[in-house]
Amino acid sequence: MTSARPQAAQRSRLRLVVLQALVFSLFATLFVRLYYLQVVSGDQYTAQAAAQSVREIVVQPQRGLIVDDQGRPLVTNRTSWVVSVDRTVVDKMTDGVRAKLVERLGRVVGERARRIEKQLVTCGEEGSVSGLCWNGSPFQAVPVAHDVPQSVALRILEQPEDFPAVVVDQQTVRSYPEPFGINLAHVLGYLSPITEEEYDTAQTDGDRSVNGASAVGRAGVEKQYDRWLRGMPGYRSVAVDSMGRVLGDDGEVESQPGDTLVTSIDAKVQGVVETQLEEAIAVARATRDTVTGKNYVADSGAVVVLEADTGRVVAMASQPTYDPGLWVGGITKKQLARLYSEAAGTPLLGRATQGQFAPGSTWKPFMTAGALSNGYSMDTMLNCSSFLSVGNRDFKNYESGAYGYISFAKALEVSCNTFFYRVGLDYWQRYGSDVADVDARDPLVEEAKKFGFGRETGIDLPGEASGRIADRTWKRAYFESQKDYYCDLAAEPQTADTSDFVYLFAREFCAEGYAYRAGDAVNFAIGQGDTIVTPLQLARAYAAIANGGTLYAPRIGKAVVSSDGTVIREIAPKKVGQVKVPDGVFGYIDDALKGVTRQGTMAWRMVGFPLDEVEIRSKTGSAEVYGKQSTSWVASYSEDYVVVMMISQGGTGSGTSGPAVRAIWESLYGVTGEEVRSSDAAIPGVTPPQGLPTFRRDGSILPPATEKR
Repeated sequence: MTSARPQAAQRSRLRLVVLQALVFSLFATLFVRLYYLQVVSGDQYTAQAAAQSVREIVVQPQRGLIVDDQGRPLVTNRTSWVVSVDRTVVDKMTDGVRAKLVERLGRVVGERARRIEKQLVTCGEEGSVSGLCWNGSPFQAVPVAHDVPQSVALRILEQPEDFPAVVVDQQTVRSYPEPFGINLAHVLGYLSPITEEEYDTAQTDGDRSVNGASAVGRAGVEKQYDRWLRGMPGYRSVAVDSMGRVLGDDGEVESQPGDTLVTSIDAKVQGVVETQLEEAIAVARATRDTVTGKNYVADSGAVVVLEADTGRVVAMASQPTYDPGLWVGGITKKQLARLYSEAAGTPLLGRATQGQFAPGSTWKPFMTAGALSNGYSMDTMLNCSSFLSVGNRDFKNYESGAYGYISFAKALEVSCNTFFYRVGLDYWQRYGSDVADVDARDPLVEEAKKFGFGRETGIDLPGEASGRIADRTWKRAYFESQKDYYCDLAAEPQTADTSDFVYLFAREFCAEGYAYRAGDAVNFAIGQGDTIVTPLQLARAYAAIANGGTLYAPRIGKAVVSSDGTVIREIAPKKVGQVKVPDGVFGYIDDALKGVTRQGTMAWRMVGFPLDEVEIRSKTGSAEVYGKQSTSWVASYSEDYVVVMMISQGGTGSGTSGPAVRAIWESLYGVTGEEVRSSDAAIPGVTPPQGLPTFRRDGSILPPATEKR
């Protein structure tokens, strides 16, 4: 018994020693770890802790101005009351409290609670909706209502206990001063929030000029010159606690304002152009079409005014149009649907650069250049008969009667179709009577391409249409793309839903839709058939006639100027081609187009205009479109400008567009009655200024010096 006790005591002491050793080793390990964290790695972890307690908030830059050639503001910035929600606070609320807050806020700012909740979701997370989700920093308050009335903003500010986590401040948004009442929407464009894909691309490319909360240009010069206009964002560092609550500012890097874009647009001329286009459309809609027995639909229209020697755009208008201010603060689905609606006339489509129409008789000067460059002479006389039989069809004159044998000049003056039919038919018979020969030569097609038709002009606006030259290559490609559809239709029994015309067309197209027949050639010669152009393409081509053959890429941008007034970049006219014709051809066409204005199809609209002092060349056109009323065209130019006007389903050229074109010329040169008063011209000095506006340090902008003619 006595021997067992010492053994038990010895075991107890051994256990105690082991326990003490374990405790000591644990303390030693803890001490070593603390020494490592606090001494060896102390600086590293201190820096990490500081970084976790400081967050960056983006300070959006003020976007650059857009001004006209005189320095008049076309797009500026204004302050707007914006209501935002701080997610670092609202996310810690219980579901019930949060729902009541969002519901209360929605009632005050006029937004649905469900929409506000969608705006608070980070893009890319579950439940995010493109266009509504938040792309910005999680530590930045999310804007949920823009342009709220000041009374609403003050109510929220004065009742913080009812609106916890709600931030109200003033931010800059786009503003449209509308000098001379102008709209200019299709030229200026608009902004909308950056998308996830755009933001990710910018991050990959290292582009720090955009961030998750940026608004970027979507159309017009806002998009074309976005990288200059957007500026560089700043960053404000804020200290936050472990719960993400902001404790205070920790430093700031100021944002850099965007640069100013000086355009070649003249607001005063633009105002005249827009007014004349709107009034011409209104008059057309009140005028009876003798062909259909109904008033003209006049569903759209466009006007382009260019500098003849540089290709700069002085004015450009399209109808129907829209208010670019719709995008400020976010556009609704209903508003967006209307802008894309065909019933509303698709207002987003800029007819001057994106609308494509048959040119009609405005095409004939280019066909004249082609003919005089390929075997015909200025002494050529062809029969201007009342019709020309081609195959089993009679092709008739539209604007003119029968004049017998006349010259090219007279054919342009009276707009004789059958004269040009004969030219087109002659080339077809000489070079292309094999209807399946895609490579057959066609001098008129070649000339149209030299004048830049069938491809974009290269204007500094996004989304330009290319137009179409309906030659043999195009017809073959179109046949290949559509033959299966029409052959299947032709093979089916005719139903009550399919008209005789459609069924007959399907059978003919299936059999020989590739064939480039004589009828195609004669239609091409007068700007009919499947050939289409944009008003800008036509204006650029007439400028080439005016300036001796130079094709320019039209330009709206004139210069980029920094916020301190320094000229960063001057945007020079860009020559993109040269139309070469035999000596005297341009002069011959020029004289013929003077005749159109003096005694031809435009003469009755120019009675009393002082043509001896201001010589205007012009060409009218009335393009026939199957199933629609004719398209009204007037293309005209002087030694300084080109003015082209188009009204779709608007009637004859001079009949509908003539008075408006005359009024535009009167404003450009200061014509009142039969008197020319240069001092009354829309642009000081009559022609656009060569210099730039003066940007003063106080922010004011002075017009450039007036140059004498």
